[in-house]
Amino acid sequence: MTRPAKAKAIKPAEEARDITHEVISSYFIGPRAENLPQFRENITTILDELQLARKNYFGEDVENNFNFIPPSIQSSPSFLASAARTKAAVQQTARLLGQHSIPFWSPRYQAHMCTDLSMPALLGYFMTMLYNPNNVALEASPLSTVAEIEVGEQLCELFGFEEQDKAWGHVTCDGTVANIEALWVARNLKYYPLSVRKAMDDEDGPLRFVSDEFRVRTCEGRLKLLREMSLWEMMNLRVKTVLDIPGVLHEQFGITPEWLEGVMAGYNVQTVGKEALNRHFGVVEGMDGQFFVPSTKHYSWPKAAALVGLGSENAVSVGVDHDARVDLDKLEKLLEERFERQQPVYAVVAVIGSTEEGAVDPLEKILAMRQRFQARGMSFMVHADAAWGGYFATMLPREGQDDADRDGGEDGLVPDLSLRVETQQSLFALRYCDSITVDPHKAGYIPYPAGALTYRDGRIKNLVTWTSPYLSRGAVTSIGIYGVEGSKPGASAVSTWLSNQCIGLDQKGYGALLAEACFTSSRLSALWAALSTPRDSFVCTPFNALPSEASSDPREIEREKQRIRDEILSKSNTEIIAQDSITTNTADKTITLLRALGSDLNINAFALNWRYPDGCLNTDVEEANYLMERVVSRLSVDHPDDNPSSIPLYLTSTEFEYKDYGDCATNFKRRLGLDTNTPHEKLMVLRNVVMSPLATMDGDHGRFINMLGETFREVVEKEVKVCQVRNDDSPDYHSFWIKGRGSAKTVYLSYRPMFHLAKHRRQIILEAEFASEEGRQAYRLLEGNTGDDEIILKTSDKIDLDSVLSTATKTILFGNLTTSSNGIILPRTPLTILSILKNRPLNTSSHDDTYPSGYCPFYLYGSIPSSSTSPPSSPGAGQEQEQQQQQEEKEGESQQLYIDHILTKSPNIFLSSPVALTLDHNQPLSLPSAVAKGAILTLEGVHEAALQPFPASEPLAAGKNLFFQPGKEFRVAVWSDTRDPGASARGLLGEIRKTEPLARGKVVLTTGAGQGGTGMVVDVERINGDPWKETEEERVSLWRERFGRIGKEMDNGGTVDNGVVSVNGTVGENGGVSNGHRVCPNCGE
Repeated sequence: MTRPAKAKAIKPAEEARDITHEVISSYFIGPRAENLPQFRENITTILDELQLARKNYFGEDVENNFNFIPPSIQSSPSFLASAARTKAAVQQTARLLGQHSIPFWSPRYQAHMCTDLSMPALLGYFMTMLYNPNNVALEASPLSTVAEIEVGEQLCELFGFEEQDKAWGHVTCDGTVANIEALWVARNLKYYPLSVRKAMDDEDGPLRFVSDEFRVRTCEGRLKLLREMSLWEMMNLRVKTVLDIPGVLHEQFGITPEWLEGVMAGYNVQTVGKEALNRHFGVVEGMDGQFFVPSTKHYSWPKAAALVGLGSENAVSVGVDHDARVDLDKLEKLLEERFERQQPVYAVVAVIGSTEEGAVDPLEKILAMRQRFQARGMSFMVHADAAWGGYFATMLPREGQDDADRDGGEDGLVPDLSLRVETQQSLFALRYCDSITVDPHKAGYIPYPAGALTYRDGRIKNLVTWTSPYLSRGAVTSIGIYGVEGSKPGASAVSTWLSNQCIGLDQKGYGALLAEACFTSSRLSALWAALSTPRDSFVCTPFNALPSEASSDPREIEREKQRIRDEILSKSNTEIIAQDSITTNTADKTITLLRALGSDLNINAFALNWRYPDGCLNTDVEEANYLMERVVSRLSVDHPDDNPSSIPLYLTSTEFEYKDYGDCATNFKRRLGLDTNTPHEKLMVLRNVVMSPLATMDGDHGRFINMLGETFREVVEKEVKVCQVRNDDSPDYHSFWIKGRGSAKTVYLSYRPMFHLAKHRRQIILEAEFASEEGRQAYRLLEGNTGDDEIILKTSDKIDLDSVLSTATKTILFGNLTTSSNGIILPRTPLTILSILKNRPLNTSSHDDTYPSGYCPFYLYGSIPSSSTSPPSSPGAGQEQEQQQQQEEKEGESQQLYIDHILTKSPNIFLSSPVALTLDHNQPLSLPSAVAKGAILTLEGVHEAALQPFPASEPLAAGKNLFFQPGKEFRVAVWSDTRDPGASARGLLGEIRKTEPLARGKVVLTTGAGQGGTGMVVDVERINGDPWKETEEERVSLWRERFGRIGKEMDNGGTVDNGVVSVNGTVGENGGVSNGHRVCPNCGE
């Protein structure tokens, strides 16, 4: 495999103008609608041609007085009223779109793969849309079908497919459908030899007459009779070998493609399904074919596996390295495992530009890996998912094409930046792939929907059609019969063709445009890399490590960041180029550093962490995520009342989950200074996609990029303050539910936790006693007369709970004795803390990775006299009911037991209740002691994981469908808590459930009557409540309300006059409205 030429270094320009950038600036309407006059002029031309086309069609209709919409109709009141309603709706809808649409056209938009679209693409779509061709059939789309064929040829040439007459491509609605079709092809290709073999093997098989002579080459290259091949050999024929089968049958035996298509219809996998072929050839269950795709895969791949009948479990994710590129060692290991057990592989997918990180997999090495396996007898398709990265192939030099630099001069200089050599090599290797997905509506600047799929060997398309012969006999004139889609807009094909044609799929066209975007992306990557200093309240860390990070020396890293500030962020483009022109060592050039920053393709992923006021770095992953969530919410729109024009910078986010990113995510957490002991905790990551080439105009000397940086800094610093307050553990007021009988010596205090405040992020159970007779008497009166009312102790003063609970001697806790309905009953009531049953942290590092499955865990505490829970011994038949009644009465008199839900993960629900416990067998001697310390009880058969998350609203959570209801009975198991009261509960439940419980039995949830204190507690709002989060509203309904107004105004005969809607008026002579009332188009009032 040859390698692409290494891109030349950028040199200072000899001209005073940047001609390339001037041309690029003509492609777009512009952030301030600068080129709208040209766009409007083209629209007028299109409409003029539309008018001419309609008038020229059978002009004799006019001569015959066939006037289909005469002036008399156009001037009628009903016509004018209808036109006025439409005008009103159009103006209102246009205004809504203008006011509430995301400003993709602005360089301030740096979020998703959206930007200002190319004018040729918009004009191509608009002009074709007016004729509404359907590319499903040639007779419905003669011109747009030709355009789609042209687009396929353009893309095949772009990717460098060597035999242009064999390569083929077509337009799809998006990359998802292209990927589905590619996998459909891979499945059908794998099973085609089996279908032919079965047509030979069957006693009356239509191909039986060739079975003694028909030979094909095995994967290793040996010529062999197909009927003598093993299943493994047939399922590992090379792509070309399979596609040659119809042609070989024609050449050797004269079998026509029409006849072959007819007889194979009853044998191919599309008809009989792969299960029938698997059964016939003895495919062992669990050995179905699989395909491999990097864990950075687009969501369309498991969907594709499901849709083509492979099952998503056979879409095998391959781990990635620290740069989010596929880990070749892991891929080779997986392939080797399948080779050893002879499990077929349909395809290996290489991602050429992951949508979250901009990573390009080393395609040339994947292709070399396939060659090694083919030499051993294992073959598979290689598909490139280049939905994002495909158009970047325009940046590669073409054979025989001048690769001259395109730098401009001082005025308006926007340098172009070449791709990394490794990325160029992968893009160059696209020509050796079997199929490629590319999305013109991404890096092609084409309006939605515009995806595409190309094949290196166009014959492969015949595997996914029902009517086309397997052996092509000339040019294809109708392409709607191929692939997944039926009807599809010809406008997408013409839009793509016109933009490709006007801009050019080469270095001087799209290559120059994307090269300027690459330069902008690198400048933004430099911004994220050097934005924060050790003195700042936050750290901003790019996902792609700086070159200096290889040394692991913080001083070296900081020196490189300072170099970025001095040589990139504070310099204009011209100054960077000028400095590099006098720098002799390539490694010292600023452009060399710029190339090393950021991802492979124009996506900058980065993350934030924050510092406490004392400068210490936060280590909690969830708290770092919280900061980023708040920052993104400030820099995005998701509500109709949000004003898109008020957001100064748009960013978006993604998540790195351990199951997908593995050590890649762990490494990024480590670089952020976060705890890596809980690897399964997902990490939020910010990202910006750079598509606009207009953000680094030299005339402002880099001020625009730096301004975006300062805007981002202001937002982050404000949100860091929220994080600091949220995690401040200074003294505060605290609340406890009081449990216990007023007649008893002791009561129990169950803490009211809150996940979103560090001061309250713990689960506490205390044993205490009233330190004053007044308090004891007040509590006795309350616990006998409050019914279901909660009795709460709220600390009278702000206290430091850690200090209070760490005191060795008995501590007096002063609190206001309150009820939830009557407020303070007795202020400053003293209680003596006798023992700490539980004081467990609820921070993220203490969470389990998953919610409990198959059970629901609780702390069991209180008092349980010896043998009080044992069942009656050996009753006679007549005594059983009487003894059971006596047992229950005895338990009601002696037990004082409570359960609190163990909070293993956030979000969660706090549940607490008095209970009556009955054991299956004699009570173990150790049970009372275990309960006194706080035992662990599990409700067996209550699948907590299936119930999470609980509804966020308390009335919904505590409704009749909640399993936790008074009088409910559950089977339970009880264990001793093996950890100290203050130890983290992470992993505790998994440990104890590997051992035998102390006891088994049943509990009944009681109301609290006779048990004393607060009865049943259900809390889902306070525990999960975020004091800084605005209340969520029903967003979709508000959008629908806006559109509903337009519909109502149309029904009422409304029109728009100078931006104000008039409703219920009378249409006048000129189509206006009179006798109506004025309505604001924004609020409808």
